[in-house]
Amino acid sequence: MNKLKLRLQLEQFFLEDIGERDVTSECIFGELEQGKIAFIAKEGGIFSGEEIIKTGFPLLEADCMIDMKVRDGEIFDQGMVLAEVSGSVSALLKGERVILNLVQRMSAIATKTNEAVAALNSDVTRIVDTRKTTPGLRMLEKYAVRCGGGYNHRFGLYDAAMIKDNHISFAGSIAKAVAAIRAETGHMVKVEVETETLQQVLEAVEVKADVIMFDNRSPEEITEFIKHVPAEIITEASGGITLADLPAYGQTGIEYVSLGFLTHTVKALDISVKVSI
Repeated sequence: MNKLKLRLQLEQFFLEDIGERDVTSECIFGELEQGKIAFIAKEGGIFSGEEIIKTGFPLLEADCMIDMKVRDGEIFDQGMVLAEVSGSVSALLKGERVILNLVQRMSAIATKTNEAVAALNSDVTRIVDTRKTTPGLRMLEKYAVRCGGGYNHRFGLYDAAMIKDNHISFAGSIAKAVAAIRAETGHMVKVEVETETLQQVLEAVEVKADVIMFDNRSPEEITEFIKHVPAEIITEASGGITLADLPAYGQTGIEYVSLGFLTHTVKALDISVKVSI
């Protein structure tokens, strides 16, 4: 995780919430009044958000004390204290909602990813995410996927070429789309082609795509399609795949399964912040 970017993002998140000042906390508590809060799990899961806590609170009070009870990627149970933070009451209350929101979401993503990895149960196939992330939170959400045992697909439109159905329709063919990209990019840019039919798979193989995605194809279809793909071309399955489907996809020989639901429909994990005595 880029810590400089994280710091800048947290500053913006705090400014959105605090604005000019925290009216409630500043009216009730003086700057010197000290306290302690605890992050408590109300359900079990996989933790993600250590750097959110360790970077966020010091932005509001440089000398606050942070005691992490779990680390990123670790399992935690219901009722467990995940972290304790000591400092001025005013700073703790200013930061706890923004930080808690992020920790809840990231831990939910890590937990869901871990469930997917367990359901797939494969030493050959990897679970990866997609670009279906919350605007502004992509770095954090993709980091949470890694905490859960998954891997990252491309981070944006800028770090790989991915030819989808609309690209193919506008370009006229897979061959024309791939040729145009190869003519404009260097050897470090990989080209992935989304396919739906055997004819498209064969065309992608012919033009030596780096990655072939089987889009919205069943495990049975992929088992047949993949026979036509040479070993040097990476294979990926995507589109409408559920947790229940994963064991079957793991038997196809596919190298990657990309899942949008890891980030775009996940429900925040139930974690609370309470005053610690």
